[in-house]
Amino acid sequence: MAVEEKARRVTKRRVRTRANLLDAAFAVFAAKGFGRVSIEEVCEAAGYSRGAFYSNFESLDELFFALYQQRADLIAEQVAGALALDGPGLDVPAAVDRVTEVLLLDRDWLLVKTDFLVHAARAPEVARTLLEHRARLRRAIAERLARTRGDVALPAVLVDAEGAAHAVVAAYDGVTVQLLLDGDLEQARAWLRQLLTALLTDGSDTTV
Repeated sequence: MAVEEKARRVTKRRVRTRANLLDAAFAVFAAKGFGRVSIEEVCEAAGYSRGAFYSNFESLDELFFALYQQRADLIAEQVAGALALDGPGLDVPAAVDRVTEVLLLDRDWLLVKTDFLVHAARAPEVARTLLEHRARLRRAIAERLARTRGDVALPAVLVDAEGAAHAVVAAYDGVTVQLLLDGDLEQARAWLRQLLTALLTDGSDTTV
């Protein structure tokens, strides 16, 4: 029993150490950029030694990948949850407000995400991971739209729920570029609300 208890404590400590390293890395990456951060800086920010780092990650690339995966999965879950709150129907303005809050709340995340995008553009295996995340996010949106039972169909130009999901993600990408440059979160939210509402309705009805 003593051995099992010790093993549980070691496992919990390792989980906590890994989580602290990820949190510290997120702050350092957002502040300095992925390519300008060293393992030592992450360890210093987290309050751990290099030994603690290497017991959890083989490299800075692996840590960066784990951090992106963690945050990206959370965003996908939050978007799906925001779209699910209306039940079988969908109140487009309310849903757009909730999704906008989830997607644009954290500018630091956008900085890290952009670093990951640039990194992925030069590394095909990393690009595949990014594409998989984006596909999951689109599926979450498309599945919600497909389940909606409303009186008005999606605009014909989008063809179907999957086309609408692609448009939503593309609108988000475009707005976040401006947000990263000017830092105007409220204006970015306003633009995204307008774009998503225009994409998901005919401009006169609030039911999809």
